[in-house]
Amino acid sequence: MPADTQAPARSTPSPGYRSVFRTREFRPVFAAHLLSVLGVVVAEISLTVLVYRATGSPLMSALTFALGFLPYALGGTLLAGIADRHPARRVLVACDLVCAACATAMILPGTPVAVLLALRCAMAFVAPLFQGTRNASLADILGPGDTFVLGRSLMRMVAQSAQLVGFGLGGLLLTVLAPRGAIALTAAGFLGSALLLRLGTRSRPARTSTRTSPLAGLRAVLGRRRLRALTLLFWLPPVFLVVPEALLAPYVDGIGAGTAVLGLLMCAMPVGTIAGELWAGSALTARTRSRIVAPLAAAGLLPLLLFAGRPGVPLLLGALLLAGLAHAYTLGLDQWYVDAVPDELRGRAMTLLSTGLMTLQGVGMALAGLAAEFLPVHAVVTGSGILGTGVVLLLLAELRAAVRQEGGLKDETAPAVK
Repeated sequence: MPADTQAPARSTPSPGYRSVFRTREFRPVFAAHLLSVLGVVVAEISLTVLVYRATGSPLMSALTFALGFLPYALGGTLLAGIADRHPARRVLVACDLVCAACATAMILPGTPVAVLLALRCAMAFVAPLFQGTRNASLADILGPGDTFVLGRSLMRMVAQSAQLVGFGLGGLLLTVLAPRGAIALTAAGFLGSALLLRLGTRSRPARTSTRTSPLAGLRAVLGRRRLRALTLLFWLPPVFLVVPEALLAPYVDGIGAGTAVLGLLMCAMPVGTIAGELWAGSALTARTRSRIVAPLAAAGLLPLLLFAGRPGVPLLLGALLLAGLAHAYTLGLDQWYVDAVPDELRGRAMTLLSTGLMTLQGVGMALAGLAAEFLPVHAVVTGSGILGTGVVLLLLAELRAAVRQEGGLKDETAPAVK
């Protein structure tokens, strides 16, 4: 789309989150997202308890959580092409039904632990396809402009809030229900999500009929210089941002604080992230959100440098909140991304985006733990802030070079990387 046709809309005030719900089709999509996210969180807790009771092994219990991440990379890479080759509604409903069937099979008495873990893998395997297809279809439902950005933001905030509320809800459920009873609610949630998507959204044709190999799909997305730089801007900062969260337990233990403090600190960054997105989505225009991407992305990891002085709880809480607040730049980055992705690649691009984001966060946590085996925790977190800031600055420079190479874009629509 020509740049001059987009510029006026970007200077108008933000329509706010209420405008997203005025789109009839978005309401069932949002409700389905809420059901499926809460269902996954409850399933993770319940399945962990179920496996531990069956085996008595902390390792097997921890492995249950890990299996939520491990199949992500494989599923996202192998299944990404399906997001564009088949109608979005059909793909979304099918993924929900697969997850509902897996959860139902977990309920059956006498199901071996190995089968329970395999079923958890199957749910995680289809998750990136579901997320990528849903994110791509949001642009069809809401349009590729400001309303899409706000819709994406709402979905992220629901996922963040589910982490804060869902684990508490799951723990509460397990005081009144057996683990299999709680998993039954997960199955019902996925079935409800499938019904909402089937009846609440309209069928749209597939974006392309061309069948490509997973490697060709990767090349199609990452082979474009601008799109590659934008994808890496989504992927790499969280690799460094998860380091303090991954190492909070040993850090808190090292300063002599208790588990209550650990719980408070674990909530700090997600709360900051939600607050930052709410502020950017409610108070800023689309043009302003675009202009703050570069400075906030560049400064987002700097609060981690406070770890160099081994701060106490108040300063540590402030640093984590600031790091979360800086995540407000993601709304502008979303707009840059959807502008850069061709329509026929949108499903694959969104699926790969979700896949890389989830997988690399797991890699970041593992690397943080490995580094902390040899270095003090505060040094590892400080180093991640320094290294991550350097990586972000290089990516912003690469993005600016890519935009200049394309040419013909006005400042209002091009990434304002300075």
